Amino acid sequence: MSGRLLLVDDEPGLRQAVQAYLEDSGFVVEVASNAREGWEKVQQLLPDLVISDIMMPQVDGYQFLKQLREDPRFETLPVVFLTARGMTSDRIQGYNAGCDAYLPKPFDPEELVAIVSSLLERRSAIARAGGDDEKTDLADIKEQIAQLRAMLSQKGTIAQTPAPIHLDFTPREQSVLELVAEGLMNKEIARRLDTSVRNVEKYVSRLFSKTGTNSRTELVRYALEHGLTK
Repeated sequence: MSGRLLLVDDEPGLRQAVQAYLEDSGFVVEVASNAREGWEKVQQLLPDLVISDIMMPQVDGYQFLKQLREDPRFETLPVVFLTARGMTSDRIQGYNAGCDAYLPKPFDPEELVAIVSSLLERRSAIARAGGDDEKTDLADIKEQIAQLRAMLSQKGTIAQTPAPIHLDFTPREQSVLELVAEGLMNKEIARRLDTSVRNVEKYVSRLFSKTGTNSRTELVRYALEHGLTK
Protein backbone atom coordinates (compact mmCIF):
# COMPACT_ATOMS: atom_id res chain seq x y z
CA MET A 1 0.00 0.00 0.00
CA SER A 2 1.54 3.32 -1.07
CA GLY A 3 0.46 6.87 -0.39
CA ARG A 4 1.59 10.41 0.36
CA LEU A 5 1.97 11.08 4.08
CA LEU A 6 2.56 14.24 6.11
CA LEU A 7 4.52 13.79 9.35
CA VAL A 8 4.24 16.62 11.89
CA ASP A 9 6.61 16.44 14.89
CA ASP A 10 8.86 18.95 16.62
CA GLU A 11 11.55 16.38 17.52
CA PRO A 12 14.12 16.36 14.64
CA GLY A 13 15.60 12.97 15.53
CA LEU A 14 12.27 11.17 15.72
CA ARG A 15 10.99 13.01 12.65
CA GLN A 16 13.95 11.88 10.56
CA ALA A 17 13.84 8.29 11.84
CA VAL A 18 10.10 7.87 11.23
CA GLN A 19 10.35 9.49 7.80
CA ALA A 20 13.18 7.14 6.78
CA TYR A 21 11.32 4.05 7.98
CA LEU A 22 8.08 4.99 6.25
CA GLU A 23 9.90 5.81 3.02
CA ASP A 24 11.68 2.45 3.18
CA SER A 25 8.19 0.93 3.46
CA GLY A 26 7.13 2.49 0.16
CA PHE A 27 5.42 5.71 1.27
CA VAL A 28 6.12 9.25 0.07
CA VAL A 29 6.67 11.28 3.24
CA GLU A 30 6.71 15.06 3.69
CA VAL A 31 7.55 16.55 7.08
CA ALA A 32 6.67 19.61 9.17
CA SER A 33 8.30 20.70 12.43
CA ASN A 34 5.16 22.19 13.99
CA ALA A 35 1.41 22.38 13.54
CA ARG A 36 1.41 25.75 11.77
CA GLU A 37 3.84 24.46 9.17
CA GLY A 38 1.78 21.28 9.03
CA TRP A 39 -1.39 23.25 8.24
CA GLU A 40 0.37 25.07 5.39
CA LYS A 41 1.72 21.83 3.95
CA VAL A 42 -1.50 19.87 4.25
CA GLN A 43 -3.17 22.50 2.04
CA GLN A 44 -0.35 22.43 -0.49
CA LEU A 45 0.22 18.68 -0.61
CA LEU A 46 -3.28 17.28 0.04
CA PRO A 47 -1.79 14.15 1.64
CA ASP A 48 -3.56 10.81 1.94
CA LEU A 49 -2.87 10.65 5.69
CA VAL A 50 -1.38 12.80 8.48
CA ILE A 51 0.80 11.57 11.36
CA SER A 52 1.06 14.14 14.12
CA ASP A 53 2.64 14.54 17.53
CA ILE A 54 0.37 15.94 20.26
CA MET A 55 2.83 17.74 22.55
CA MET A 56 4.03 20.62 20.34
CA PRO A 57 4.69 24.30 21.17
CA GLN A 58 2.21 27.06 20.29
CA VAL A 59 -0.35 24.81 18.53
CA ASP A 60 -0.70 21.29 19.89
CA GLY A 61 -1.93 18.19 18.10
CA TYR A 62 -5.50 18.52 19.36
CA GLN A 63 -5.78 22.07 18.01
CA PHE A 64 -4.24 20.97 14.72
CA LEU A 65 -6.73 18.10 14.43
CA LYS A 66 -9.63 20.45 15.23
CA GLN A 67 -8.46 22.76 12.43
CA LEU A 68 -8.39 19.84 10.00
CA ARG A 69 -11.80 18.51 11.00
CA GLU A 70 -13.44 21.93 10.64
CA ASP A 71 -12.28 22.22 7.03
CA PRO A 72 -14.54 20.33 4.57
CA ARG A 73 -11.49 19.37 2.53
CA PHE A 74 -9.92 17.46 5.41
CA GLU A 75 -12.81 16.36 7.62
CA THR A 76 -12.34 12.72 6.57
CA LEU A 77 -8.53 12.82 6.20
CA PRO A 78 -7.03 9.97 8.29
CA VAL A 79 -4.97 11.25 11.24
CA VAL A 80 -2.66 9.19 13.44
CA PHE A 81 -1.44 10.61 16.75
CA LEU A 82 2.08 9.81 17.93
CA THR A 83 2.64 10.90 21.50
CA ALA A 84 4.48 10.27 24.73
CA ARG A 85 1.16 10.62 26.54
CA GLY A 86 -0.01 7.03 26.72
CA MET A 87 -2.59 7.05 29.50
CA THR A 88 -6.04 5.67 28.73
CA SER A 89 -7.58 9.09 29.36
CA ASP A 90 -5.18 10.62 26.80
CA ARG A 91 -6.15 8.04 24.19
CA ILE A 92 -9.83 8.65 24.85
CA GLN A 93 -9.28 12.39 24.45
CA GLY A 94 -7.50 11.73 21.16
CA TYR A 95 -10.30 9.58 19.76
CA ASN A 96 -12.95 12.04 20.96
CA ALA A 97 -11.04 14.77 19.13
CA GLY A 98 -11.40 12.78 15.91
CA CYS A 99 -8.11 10.96 15.40
CA ASP A 100 -8.22 7.61 13.60
CA ALA A 101 -5.41 5.91 15.52
CA TYR A 102 -3.32 6.67 18.58
CA LEU A 103 0.19 5.26 19.02
CA PRO A 104 2.07 6.08 22.26
CA LYS A 105 5.85 6.55 22.22
CA PRO A 106 8.02 4.54 22.19
CA PHE A 107 6.38 2.53 19.43
CA ASP A 108 7.27 -0.26 17.05
CA PRO A 109 7.75 1.20 13.54
CA GLU A 110 6.19 -1.93 12.05
CA GLU A 111 3.02 -1.23 14.01
CA LEU A 112 2.92 2.30 12.62
CA VAL A 113 3.27 0.98 9.07
CA ALA A 114 0.46 -1.53 9.72
CA ILE A 115 -1.83 1.22 11.08
CA VAL A 116 -1.09 3.56 8.17
CA SER A 117 -1.63 0.81 5.60
CA SER A 118 -4.92 -0.21 7.22
CA LEU A 119 -6.27 3.34 7.29
CA LEU A 120 -5.30 3.98 3.66
CA GLU A 121 -6.91 0.73 2.56
CA ARG A 122 -10.11 1.61 4.42
CA ARG A 123 -10.21 5.03 2.77
CA SER A 124 -9.64 3.46 -0.62
CA ALA A 125 -12.47 0.98 -0.03
CA ILE A 126 -14.85 3.84 0.82
CA ALA A 127 -13.82 5.63 -2.37
CA ARG A 128 -14.42 2.51 -4.46
CA ALA A 129 -17.88 2.22 -2.93
CA GLY A 130 -18.71 5.69 -4.17
CA GLY A 131 -18.02 7.91 -1.18
CA ASP A 132 -20.59 7.80 1.64
CA ASP A 133 -20.08 11.47 2.46
CA GLU A 134 -20.97 12.39 -1.09
CA LYS A 135 -24.26 10.53 -0.89
CA THR A 136 -25.33 12.26 2.31
CA ASP A 137 -24.04 15.78 1.70
CA LEU A 138 -24.54 16.11 -2.05
CA ALA A 139 -27.67 14.14 -2.84
CA ASP A 140 -29.32 17.24 -4.33
CA ILE A 141 -26.21 18.77 -5.92
CA LYS A 142 -27.62 18.62 -9.47
CA GLU A 143 -30.69 20.59 -8.43
CA GLN A 144 -28.55 23.14 -6.59
CA ILE A 145 -26.30 23.65 -9.61
CA ALA A 146 -29.28 23.93 -11.94
CA GLN A 147 -30.78 26.62 -9.68
CA LEU A 148 -27.43 28.38 -9.53
CA ARG A 149 -27.10 28.41 -13.31
CA ALA A 150 -30.67 29.72 -13.66
CA MET A 151 -30.05 32.49 -11.12
CA LEU A 152 -26.83 33.62 -12.79
CA SER A 153 -28.44 33.49 -16.23
CA GLN A 154 -31.52 35.58 -15.43
CA LYS A 155 -30.33 38.40 -17.68
CA GLY A 156 -29.67 36.05 -20.58
CA THR A 157 -25.99 35.47 -19.98
CA ILE A 158 -24.04 34.34 -16.97
CA ALA A 159 -22.68 37.38 -15.18
CA GLN A 160 -18.91 37.09 -15.23
CA THR A 161 -16.27 39.13 -13.48
CA PRO A 162 -12.53 38.91 -14.13
CA ALA A 163 -10.79 36.25 -12.08
CA PRO A 164 -8.92 37.98 -9.22
CA ILE A 165 -5.89 35.75 -9.79
CA HIS A 166 -4.61 33.50 -12.54
CA LEU A 167 -5.60 29.94 -11.68
CA ASP A 168 -3.22 27.40 -13.11
CA PHE A 169 -5.41 24.30 -13.48
CA THR A 170 -3.95 21.11 -14.89
CA PRO A 171 -5.85 19.62 -17.86
CA ARG A 172 -7.29 16.93 -15.58
CA GLU A 173 -8.37 19.48 -12.96
CA GLN A 174 -10.11 21.46 -15.71
CA SER A 175 -11.88 18.31 -16.91
CA VAL A 176 -13.05 17.53 -13.38
CA LEU A 177 -14.24 21.13 -12.92
CA GLU A 178 -16.31 20.93 -16.12
CA LEU A 179 -17.97 17.72 -14.95
CA VAL A 180 -18.61 19.07 -11.43
CA ALA A 181 -20.29 22.05 -13.09
CA GLU A 182 -22.54 19.59 -14.93
CA GLY A 183 -23.65 18.27 -11.55
CA LEU A 184 -21.92 14.90 -11.78
CA MET A 185 -20.97 13.00 -8.62
CA ASN A 186 -17.44 11.72 -8.00
CA LYS A 187 -18.39 8.19 -9.02
CA GLU A 188 -19.86 9.46 -12.30
CA ILE A 189 -16.83 11.67 -12.95
CA ALA A 190 -14.49 8.75 -12.30
CA ARG A 191 -16.39 6.63 -14.81
CA ARG A 192 -16.39 9.42 -17.41
CA LEU A 193 -12.63 10.05 -17.04
CA ASP A 194 -11.71 6.38 -16.61
CA THR A 195 -10.03 6.92 -13.25
CA SER A 196 -10.66 6.06 -9.60
CA VAL A 197 -13.09 7.84 -7.28
CA ARG A 198 -10.17 8.46 -4.95
CA ASN A 199 -8.32 10.36 -7.68
CA VAL A 200 -11.42 12.41 -8.40
CA GLU A 201 -11.70 13.26 -4.70
CA LYS A 202 -8.12 14.53 -4.80
CA TYR A 203 -8.81 16.69 -7.86
CA VAL A 204 -11.95 18.16 -6.31
CA SER A 205 -10.02 18.94 -3.12
CA ARG A 206 -7.33 20.68 -5.17
CA LEU A 207 -10.00 22.73 -6.94
CA PHE A 208 -11.40 23.78 -3.54
CA SER A 209 -7.92 24.80 -2.43
CA LYS A 210 -7.07 26.74 -5.60
CA THR A 211 -10.38 28.62 -5.69
CA GLY A 212 -10.73 29.15 -1.94
CA THR A 213 -14.13 27.45 -1.90
CA ASN A 214 -15.50 24.90 0.55
CA SER A 215 -18.31 23.13 -1.30
CA ARG A 216 -19.25 22.02 -4.79
CA THR A 217 -21.95 24.67 -5.04
CA GLU A 218 -19.44 27.39 -4.08
CA LEU A 219 -16.94 25.95 -6.56
CA VAL A 220 -19.45 25.98 -9.42
CA ARG A 221 -20.60 29.50 -8.58
CA TYR A 222 -16.98 30.71 -8.53
CA ALA A 223 -16.19 28.94 -11.83
CA LEU A 224 -19.26 30.34 -13.61
CA GLU A 225 -18.83 33.88 -12.33
CA HIS A 226 -15.17 33.99 -13.34
CA GLY A 227 -15.51 32.28 -16.69
CA LEU A 228 -13.55 29.19 -15.65
CA THR A 229 -16.14 26.85 -17.15
CA LYS A 230 -19.03 27.03 -19.57
